[in-house]
Amino acid sequence: MDAHSLALEAGLVLLCLALAWGVSRWFGRDQPRDSIWFGARIFDGLLFPLLALVFLELARRGMSQFQPVLLLRIGVSAFLALALIRLVARVLRLAFPASALVRLVERTVSWLAWLGALLWIVGLLQPVVQELDQITLGFGKNSVSLRMLFEGLLSAGIVLTLALWVAATIEKRVLREAVTDLSMRKVASNAVRALLLLIGLLFALSAVGVDLTALSVLGGALGVGLGFGLQKLAANYVSGFVILLERSIRIGDNVKVDAFEGRITDIKTRYTLIRAGNGREAIVPNESLITSRVENLTQADLKFGLVTVVVVDGGADVEQVQRILVEAAQAQPRVMREPAPVAHFTNFAADGLEFTLNYWVPDPDKGKDNLRSAVNAAVLAGLRAAGIEIPGPQRVVRVTALPDGHSTSREPGL
Repeated sequence: MDAHSLALEAGLVLLCLALAWGVSRWFGRDQPRDSIWFGARIFDGLLFPLLALVFLELARRGMSQFQPVLLLRIGVSAFLALALIRLVARVLRLAFPASALVRLVERTVSWLAWLGALLWIVGLLQPVVQELDQITLGFGKNSVSLRMLFEGLLSAGIVLTLALWVAATIEKRVLREAVTDLSMRKVASNAVRALLLLIGLLFALSAVGVDLTALSVLGGALGVGLGFGLQKLAANYVSGFVILLERSIRIGDNVKVDAFEGRITDIKTRYTLIRAGNGREAIVPNESLITSRVENLTQADLKFGLVTVVVVDGGADVEQVQRILVEAAQAQPRVMREPAPVAHFTNFAADGLEFTLNYWVPDPDKGKDNLRSAVNAAVLAGLRAAGIEIPGPQRVVRVTALPDGHSTSREPGL
């Protein structure tokens, strides 16, 4: 191949890439950054490598009729691998945004795709496929070659990825607009995803050549498994759908399960995520929410009472201290005006006069300790400005002389 042919191929490659970029940019205007087709920067979506693959393949087919091709062949294999990687990566990130297993799947698919592209470029893909076809594995009376096994896994992976893509698209484009209730949207989303994955799995098994009547044996094994050790797992899945359908608790509700209180951030098919105001997150099995006591603070009164206890010097003016405490609570925007904060003179403490400040907050999910801290700081500043002291603990030491001339000391306490 001479330099003129290489230059002509290089020009065609650049033209195909520029054309793919232009079309992607034209259709990618005003698209969301999480789009599978376009991505955040147009070229990191699926459409650009797919269009480049189509244009390069058309150019390769046309030019191969007149002369041998090299660069176009390399470009076709590279963008075929890139399109496959982008498809799997973008769909899995959309379907499972918080899964740590997605990165491992992406890397595995990337290595396999680039390895296949390299073998095709150097002309070793066909011999490798023939060698894999010669290696067989026996399963009872049947034997399966490594080639058939690999092609079956590849077909199943692509079909399941497309099923996840369709499910995510339906959830994003249809359910978010048609279903306003979060719980019902979650039910519909899980049902659509499960149905499409089941259909995709059946198509993948049929493509591999597996007899679908053999699934009856799998169903029997699954029934035995449910009877011996999978009852809890099945109960959690069923309980998840019951919770979503009954809507006794919903995403965004503030609940209290046992001693843990927080806001429901997500309801999965097996468990429910509850996040407390301090950032801690609890994973509660759905069966526990069905069989145990759960306090739904959202459906009840959200009003939450807080208390601040302070001891001041015994010579302080009671009414002045009460006024300072009430003003300190009213200065915080989150403190409710109705019922209004109230301060009571509750006890004669050992070190002075004890006052109790009661105030209420309408949004305990935003944190209680931070508001209590702000009120306490305002109380301390108000008392100091008025010249009222908060006495510290005092100890009285008594010295008693003994008949032998020695002495002893005793601390009666605070």
